[in-house]
Amino acid sequence: MIATVRLAAPARRRQILEVATRLFAKQGFRGTTTREIATLARVNEALIFRHFPSKEGLYWAVLESQCRAADARGRLRRVLETSVGEGEALTRLAEDILERNTRDATLARLLFFSALERHRLTDRYYRSFGTAYVDDLARYVRARVRDGRFRRVDPELAARAFLGMVVHRFLVHELFGGKRRERLDIPRVCRGIADLWLQSMRAPRAARSGR
Repeated sequence: MIATVRLAAPARRRQILEVATRLFAKQGFRGTTTREIATLARVNEALIFRHFPSKEGLYWAVLESQCRAADARGRLRRVLETSVGEGEALTRLAEDILERNTRDATLARLLFFSALERHRLTDRYYRSFGTAYVDDLARYVRARVRDGRFRRVDPELAARAFLGMVVHRFLVHELFGGKRRERLDIPRVCRGIADLWLQSMRAPRAARSGR
């Protein structure tokens, strides 16, 4: 019999979420059981299902909580709206992504586990959060194509190319052992990524005029 401490329902739900987040990020959806979550949260397993409709519902609540806490889309918009020039905007955006994920890789691990396990919540996450983030950056690119600052490109493809450069650097550092070999100099790396991407994006006349 598990001895539980009486908590108000919202506090209990947060407690279960916190424990589930740690376990899912470490072991994945398939590798984690609700019984294990209940044991570490010191609650009866049945109590989990009073707060969440199913194990999948709990996993989605974990993903949603992490995404809302990160506020990636809101941060992206603030960076693009407050930066002076494309170089500053793209550097700050890359720094935000790398700093946020190297400081806490929980969300990244949850998403990678979902993708590797081919869990259907991966699609739901992408529709709910991922697509909008890419769309906002593509909209930024599209506006600069229209005013002649960027050459004519597919805005969505360009946005994905930039994000791909940043995410690849995170993967090498965090998941493939890069941090054991070298310290990640985030400002230097992000300036380099922004510069490389912008060199390929500048319209010829914008590059000549220094715009």
